Amino acid sequence: MSARIVMGMALASALLAGCGDSDVREVRDWMEQVKHDTHPTVKPLAAPKDFLPYAYGAKDAVDPFDPNKLLGELARTAATSNNPNQPDLQRPRELLETFPLDTMQMVGTMEKGGTRYALLQVDRSLYQVKTGQRIGQNFGVVTHVGEDAIDIREVVQDAAGEWSGRVTKLELQTKENHK
Repeated sequence: MSARIVMGMALASALLAGCGDSDVREVRDWMEQVKHDTHPTVKPLAAPKDFLPYAYGAKDAVDPFDPNKLLGELARTAATSNNPNQPDLQRPRELLETFPLDTMQMVGTMEKGGTRYALLQVDRSLYQVKTGQRIGQNFGVVTHVGEDAIDIREVVQDAAGEWSGRVTKLELQTKENHK
């Protein structure tokens, strides 16, 4: 048994001797040569600018983030604007202008005296709507009452205070639409 152990140890040491420093030494010498010959160039950083603090006298000045200031300016601009889309803000509101459009559902149509009416349900109440009637909270006017939808032209104000028109449609709600 001891001869086998000695033979195994001799074989293992011969194998380990084969894993020696043959090619690694050449690679290390090359890396040392490249390190020695390479000189990195780094641009110097610019000197930092001097910071001059500014004392904001908030007590004496108008708050630039005050929403009332923006709303006042938008109202003043809108009052002097001659935009053709601008709604009549002095006109008395109709009943259906108190409800948002997304709370209304078209549930049917009917004809009375040659005029087509759409039947709108708001909460649990039913209303008749015809072409030309005011509807919704965005100064909407019904432009067309069809069999399966009503077309509405709304006038909305953008962030800059300009009035622009957009077309919306309320479609007939059927059992398939509810699912």
